[in-house]
Amino acid sequence: LEVGLLRLGFLGHIVHNWKARWFILRQNTLVYYKLEGGRRVNPPKGRILLDGCTITCPCLDYENRPLLIKLKTQTSTEYFLEASSREERDAWAFEITGAIHAGQPGKVQQLHSLRNSFKLPPHISLHQIVDKMHNSSSGIRSSPNMEQGSTYKKTFLGSSLVDWLISNSFAASRLEGVTLASMLMEENFLSPVGVRSMGAIRSGDLAEQFLDDSTALYTFAESYKKKISPKEEISLSTVELSGMVVKQGYLAKQGHKRKNWKVRRFVLRKDPAFLHYYDPSKEENRPVGGFSLRGSLVSALEDNGVPTGVKGNVQGNLFKVITKDDKHYYIQASSKVERVEWIEAIKKLT
Repeated sequence: LEVGLLRLGFLGHIVHNWKARWFILRQNTLVYYKLEGGRRVNPPKGRILLDGCTITCPCLDYENRPLLIKLKTQTSTEYFLEASSREERDAWAFEITGAIHAGQPGKVQQLHSLRNSFKLPPHISLHQIVDKMHNSSSGIRSSPNMEQGSTYKKTFLGSSLVDWLISNSFAASRLEGVTLASMLMEENFLSPVGVRSMGAIRSGDLAEQFLDDSTALYTFAESYKKKISPKEEISLSTVELSGMVVKQGYLAKQGHKRKNWKVRRFVLRKDPAFLHYYDPSKEENRPVGGFSLRGSLVSALEDNGVPTGVKGNVQGNLFKVITKDDKHYYIQASSKVERVEWIEAIKKLT
């Protein structure tokens, strides 16, 4: 049983909008509910029958959304589920795949081994690796490459990237290099280019998303190029957004002006300590707000009745952050356990 908040997109030919939905995995069915004021609304909004489903993770159909899972039912209906982090996405994909392949224990064992694979050292971030890849003297060299009669500008070979990761001590073996390259691709820093590398993505083979191959081509993702181009974004990313992500997830937040409640994706970073929040309905991966945690206070609010400062009939699992300049943020978690986890994580950084 997996319970949590994901955003759901329905596909006609285009995903028209993204909605926050509360999901419960029950044996061979994924049930989802509407949210109002941070609470689950009965009855369920819908169900996805997993029997005969195919799952694609990571799903690269949308360049600006690297945290997608795609489900395709027996009737060819496609659902897109978006998580708040790579860890959450992979956990959901693992549980859903287990439900789909319940009668195939070998497939589940393969997934277990994938989940326990290489992890980045805590002092190294993917941003740092990509920045070094861009270095004009010591980075990876992009050049025109030909595949099946077509020339692709500013690309590099899959095997060349693995070589570079090993030579720069980011990976100790080719297996680690492939895993790390896959992480860079999953987080939308790299894009596959050409028939060979795109075919690996479409195959759905979780073990071979990135190819350590001299015929597979890759390039820097457009979203990363756009992200670092404006001067103001560089200054923002090097200060507020440069810290290591220690926790992220969906929470409900009360607005400061209209006092209405909206679901936001919160990202907690340290060194420097900042809490940012993002609008899950927006394509761009830029925070709509955030604040420094230095000198802040965080505390749980009483569950009996509506606390002072909270508007509307919103009760339960609330907590408050007061910043150094006395700005009050009212936030609601989906459970008491989640509220405790967020409070403890924030307290360590105040």
